[in-house]
Amino acid sequence: MDVRSSKTYEIRTYGCQMNVHDSERLAGLLEGAGYVRAPEGSDGEADVVVFNTCAVRENADNRLYGNLGHLAPKKARRPGMQIAVGGCLAQKDRDTIVKRAPWVDVVFGTHNIGKLPVLLERARVQEEAQVEIAESLEAFPSTLPTRRESAYAAWVSISVGCNNTCTFCIVPALRGKEKDRRPGDILAEVEALVAEGVSEITLLGQNVNAYGSDIGDREAFSKLLRACGRIDGLERVRFTSPHPRDFTDDVIAAMAETPNVMPQLHMPLQSGSDTVLKAMRRSYRQERYLGIIDKVRAAIPHAAITTDIIVGFPGETEEDFEQTLHVVREARFAQAFTFQYSKRPGTPAAEMDHQIPKEVVQARYERLVALQEEISWDENKKQVGRTLELMVAEGEGRKDGTTHRLSGRAPDNRLVHFTRPEQEVRPGDVVTVEVTYAAPHHLLAEGPVLDVRRTRAGDAWEKRNAAEAAKPAGVLLGLPKVGVPEPLPVASGSGCGCD
Repeated sequence: MDVRSSKTYEIRTYGCQMNVHDSERLAGLLEGAGYVRAPEGSDGEADVVVFNTCAVRENADNRLYGNLGHLAPKKARRPGMQIAVGGCLAQKDRDTIVKRAPWVDVVFGTHNIGKLPVLLERARVQEEAQVEIAESLEAFPSTLPTRRESAYAAWVSISVGCNNTCTFCIVPALRGKEKDRRPGDILAEVEALVAEGVSEITLLGQNVNAYGSDIGDREAFSKLLRACGRIDGLERVRFTSPHPRDFTDDVIAAMAETPNVMPQLHMPLQSGSDTVLKAMRRSYRQERYLGIIDKVRAAIPHAAITTDIIVGFPGETEEDFEQTLHVVREARFAQAFTFQYSKRPGTPAAEMDHQIPKEVVQARYERLVALQEEISWDENKKQVGRTLELMVAEGEGRKDGTTHRLSGRAPDNRLVHFTRPEQEVRPGDVVTVEVTYAAPHHLLAEGPVLDVRRTRAGDAWEKRNAAEAAKPAGVLLGLPKVGVPEPLPVASGSGCGCD
């Protein structure tokens, strides 16, 4: 198809990493059907606008309908424009979306994203909205075409769905029970990505270290990590997000003994109170959680550990909150992504008694953030003087243009801004630097770069960049342009929080 006559698309992504990766697949599907990405800054001027929604954010539905309302007059002025809504909120609300926004053309769920191009064409031909919500997974999403946003770092799904029943989370009801991919299929995808120039992969699952429960192998995840360690050319392996219940000693051993598995762990805490954890239906207690932290630190001394915490869960007392502060002090997280509890329709917690007043939740949240900020800064100060290998990134240092620095990620995923060297350095290349300064959320390497290693990943970025320059500018899907997939969402609450 002639690009000049192709229809354009824009995808707006909300929520967790699963949604971000799904959007890569939606982009691949649309481009396979002949669409091209709309120029950057189109703001709803594309021929097809797709909303990939999240159902666990506060006021997620109001935000969606506000955005849909903004597009209504644009669509009225442009015959042929189509709007599609997918993701968790679509799976949850179904027919409600078309009733509240009758100008929407397609509604599809989490289990049938592969149908989007067909549904768009059917809506065009029949001139009526198409609502198709599958109740179970039709095909594992990895079988779908994918337009990856990074030339050198990639998400790789190893499972979909979740078998947990946390009272604050609606995701299992929308994503379904856990379904695991065959190990051979996962490794084949990783090997193919490495052959294309990818040097870092992040294994992705709603409850990533429960991998194996669907195929009857309790050590499947640790075996998978070790197998990734045998793939030539794969420099960095990460995974997100694990559940403390399934964090077994064989996984810790695999992390410590597999050189390309990075010294980084994101393990949601949610609360430090045993009473609150029980009310959340979290199948671990404070002692178990801290025990895992101790084992990880003993096996991997330089590991950076991050977490998620919910403040103000129904029934949380001041004593319960103090237990959370205690765990934060003991665990000394590199970062904590903190969320104020708010009701999520459809979850058991929304109907619980003893909802905490907003002002109390806010005050506790501020105390927690202040404590964690202090700890994050202290932990980062320990990095000063260390020599680190950074994978160069693009778009992660917002001030790089004015400071004449570049940015990269350390093995433990800390963000480091470093002095731009005289020789060319591309995203995906690796530099060696010495850390000279620490802030709570980043490090600086203000001295000269000690070494630059040009990589196949950098070659892949350069090749893609040249190819993209010959095409219309694209619209991002919520991912960084290049570089490692972003860390878990910021404290404002963009993640699913279900881990």
